[in-house]
Amino acid sequence: MTGKKKLLWYNLALMAFTGVWSFGNIINGFAVYGGVRAVIPWLIIFGLYFVPYSLMVGELGSAFSSEGAGVSAWIGKTIGPAAAYMAGWMYWVVHMPYISQKPSKIIIACGWAFFKDGRAQNMPPYLIAIISLAIFALAVVMALRGMDFLKKISGIAGAATFILSLMYIVMMFVSQAIVGSSFGDISLSLSTYKPEINLQFFLSMSILIFAVGGCEKVSPYVNRMRSPGKDFPIGMVVLAIMTTVSALFGTIAMGMMFDSNNIPKDLITNGGYYAFQMLGRHYGMGDLLMIVYAVCEFITQLTVIIISIDAPLKMLLDNADRRYIPENLFKKNENGVYVNGVKMVAVIVGILIVIPVFGIGEMNDLVIWLVKINSVCMPMRYLWVFAAYIALKALARKENLQAEYHFIKNPTIGKAVGGWCFLLTFVSCVMGIYSKNRFELIMNMLVPTCLIGLGFIMPHIAKRKKRKR
Repeated sequence: MTGKKKLLWYNLALMAFTGVWSFGNIINGFAVYGGVRAVIPWLIIFGLYFVPYSLMVGELGSAFSSEGAGVSAWIGKTIGPAAAYMAGWMYWVVHMPYISQKPSKIIIACGWAFFKDGRAQNMPPYLIAIISLAIFALAVVMALRGMDFLKKISGIAGAATFILSLMYIVMMFVSQAIVGSSFGDISLSLSTYKPEINLQFFLSMSILIFAVGGCEKVSPYVNRMRSPGKDFPIGMVVLAIMTTVSALFGTIAMGMMFDSNNIPKDLITNGGYYAFQMLGRHYGMGDLLMIVYAVCEFITQLTVIIISIDAPLKMLLDNADRRYIPENLFKKNENGVYVNGVKMVAVIVGILIVIPVFGIGEMNDLVIWLVKINSVCMPMRYLWVFAAYIALKALARKENLQAEYHFIKNPTIGKAVGGWCFLLTFVSCVMGIYSKNRFELIMNMLVPTCLIGLGFIMPHIAKRKKRKR
């Protein structure tokens, strides 16, 4: 790779860590698994899912480095163009619930930044929807203008949030050495960390899988490494260690601050703000840490909406097979943005923002539901990663597909491991659909069904429009 700096294992590990992990993952795990009882579920997910997942991505990226290392490209080379279209469609369409989640997070961040409390969660549902639509409309306008500078701002805010997350863990443990600390000690007894193995344990697994997914984003860098066969697996192992340490120590740090047997009902909604407010006051800094965190969240969430409107759409359309997608979706404006594609995003996300008004009564319930629906939809795109890996192993000898880096050389074992990750992801997504709330249960079934179903309709629309010409 002449002209490009060779990456070392620690470069890759840091890049992947900042892209995969966030403080919100720790909060969500803590909330759904009963505080520090989340430690064991995290260990299970990292050991049996995340490590093989990340190493499979490395082999796929190495085998198809000339194809841009995208999931749809992998599927196209191993299965075929129709499957490649569906892989690209699903990778794009699952971002719709993800985008619809962001305006409510912006409202919450503004509430904490200006009023220093969680009063935003007391807003009536219709008002939340109106403000969310206004925020989303602003983001759509900015996306259509191709405002790339926002990506740099997002990177700075994201890095600041990442640093704050690490600071939280360190400062919580350091606080135990401070005389007169107001934070509690955590028992080392195994019973403290033992989760309840019941139906809810498995129903919540999709949230953890959602948290650790997305490492395929670093696959384009596999063959830019100095020694892919040696350095990539080291980088991925280090990534797994870093995320595991962050999850475990972050969960324990949260356990020092919040009673695992009496977790606040709104922890998923306001947990980050509570954590930094309490920590800042403990160190005599007032609300400074919380305000910095709120500002970073505001910037990050707004720019994530804009990037998530534009980037996945480009991934779908830039190298798409035009037999499967209507021609008018390829129309670009003067800024190089797929204008009709953005309009389709606006319609789908707008519907997802409005629908909860008819069945979800308050902000806290809305935020929890949005986390849940995303944990059902987003991991569906990972299924194509495992499908591509299984197909790669099936074709490795027949097609003489060579990769500089191999996770598993034996095709049979490789297909078995890929099948395990595929099955675990699929079952977790299906189980994540369940809810005691009838409205949420119906929405959890309808949203992914409609979004994926639309992908099957598009090729028929494309064919019909071509016939009319």
